[in-house]
Amino acid sequence: MSGRPPIVLRDADREDAQALVTLWAECAGAGRDEGSEAFTQQALWREPGVAEAASALELNLARPDKRIIVALIEGEIVGATVCDIGTLTPINLTRILIVTEIQVSPRFRRRSVASTLLSAAASYGEEHNCEIVVAAIPVHSREPHRYLTKIGFNQIAVLRAIQSSKLRSRLTTKATNSRDTGRLIAVRRTLRRRTDARSMPRT
Repeated sequence: MSGRPPIVLRDADREDAQALVTLWAECAGAGRDEGSEAFTQQALWREPGVAEAASALELNLARPDKRIIVALIEGEIVGATVCDIGTLTPINLTRILIVTEIQVSPRFRRRSVASTLLSAAASYGEEHNCEIVVAAIPVHSREPHRYLTKIGFNQIAVLRAIQSSKLRSRLTTKATNSRDTGRLIAVRRTLRRRTDARSMPRT
């Protein structure tokens, strides 16, 4: 009885655009039935064309300290993850490895693809003297959350997202309302002072 085919790792390149679009779309589709949180996450997902994906890959791979690792089984890309080297805060030199986009095809889950990718990411972090590994994954991805918790990851932050146009609109509205409220309060105080002055007995 033959064993499972081996998982092969390598760095992604521009030519992987089509395969990675397929992988991301497959993973996004698998999360559609995971409740309202998944729906919110899906609202941020837009499937790119191959040309856009290739340009994005080229842009990301040109950045120093950034690495995209893909996992292949029998020549097919079945998983991927992205590694970034940074510092814990902008004002100290504690190096951290930030792991994002831990994507594994639903057809190949529970076959050690994620652990193989994370092992490669950890080695990359060690090569760059990273003291801490931070993993960022979608809030609705229950299975990855359970897996990361099981191997020792703790929650240290919450990521929130909004479309930039909505953010600008809401901040502008808030600022406008704040100014209007401030003006209204000032007018009321002025009127109150005038009323009080009129009601004071003259000597």
